Amino acid sequence: MVRGKRFPGLVVAVLASCAPLVMGCESRVAQRGNLPDAARVAELKPGNIGRDEILEILGSPSSVNTFGSDQTWYYISERTETFAFFEPKVMERQVLIVKFDKSANLKSLEVLDAKAGRRLAHVERVTPTFGQELTVIGQILGNFRRFTGANDPANQ
Repeated sequence: MVRGKRFPGLVVAVLASCAPLVMGCESRVAQRGNLPDAARVAELKPGNIGRDEILEILGSPSSVNTFGSDQTWYYISERTETFAFFEPKVMERQVLIVKFDKSANLKSLEVLDAKAGRRLAHVERVTPTFGQELTVIGQILGNFRRFTGANDPANQ
């Protein structure tokens, strides 16, 4: 007697129902940002290349430094992999830092990777706000007072 022949439909049904579960656990790779091509970056030499030419060659930067006297552009790119519901894992991160001198010419180029990054510690303090601290009941009663016309100058 052969045992596998009894429920052939059951085996197919179990395999068919498990297939979406297995496919749902596939990792997703996400590319964020736009890092310029390495060949184009190699063409750039500090000196007489202006900001407009850099914009034409590399495109718009991801971020621009607005603090301080120096003008710095950042081209940021990151590739992450997410598996199911877990936190995304950074596979690759690159930052191209383009610095300009006071006359808007290319001063320096620097490429950073994920190893050059650092984790920032979050501050747990809460910024105090001054004023009335209303409870839920106080907010509800305050809304009734606002719409009853008690503050309307025509009723006074």
